[in-house]
Amino acid sequence: MQIIWKGHSCFEIISKSSKGKEVKILIDPFSEKIGLKPLSIEADILLISHDHQDHNNKKVVKGSPFLISGPGEYEIKEIFIQGIEAWHDNFQGKERGKITIFKIESEGIKICHLSDLGQKELNSDQLGKIGDIDILMTPVGGIPHQNHWWGTISAKEASKIISQIEPKILIPMHYLIPKLKIKLDPLDKFLKVMGQKSSQPQNKLSVKKKDLPTEGMKIIILEPN
Repeated sequence: MQIIWKGHSCFEIISKSSKGKEVKILIDPFSEKIGLKPLSIEADILLISHDHQDHNNKKVVKGSPFLISGPGEYEIKEIFIQGIEAWHDNFQGKERGKITIFKIESEGIKICHLSDLGQKELNSDQLGKIGDIDILMTPVGGIPHQNHWWGTISAKEASKIISQIEPKILIPMHYLIPKLKIKLDPLDKFLKVMGQKSSQPQNKLSVKKKDLPTEGMKIIILEPN
């Protein structure tokens, strides 16, 4: 399996079926309006967590992908996907509405993408549906302006959510990167909270189930490409 960060909260996951055929999953393609290089990408499965412009730009996706944009359980091309209802704020959606957390299982690896989570902690129902996770993608860029539509959990709040889920590998997302017009906190703020120094970003994460850490949690920094 390969995990490629396209920037912001957008990931491409390339998995292989039992017959060796590639399946491409794309999560939350963004609009060029946020300042990042426009996307042009093909996918078999498209996951859209909510309708904000930094997460929902279907027109850049080539092919005829199977679209999932809400809660439910799905099986497509040997990929198991569960959409879990969550909130974009800490007030049950009253400020910024709902989002969908996505749990993806393929090649024996369980992945969770938290979208623009705004809850300061996950509730028991959400945690029960998420279950054991190998790779967690979480926003860490904070809420510099409470009423802005792009707000999400802060570095400190993210660390609490991470401790609830206890993944084996953590990939931070949704933080300040070059050319991004959205004002977010930088990655360094999150790494400081986690007690980790800046590490060399990887171009992509290539992983098999046997490669997963057996103890503790590893933070992987990806560079957008």
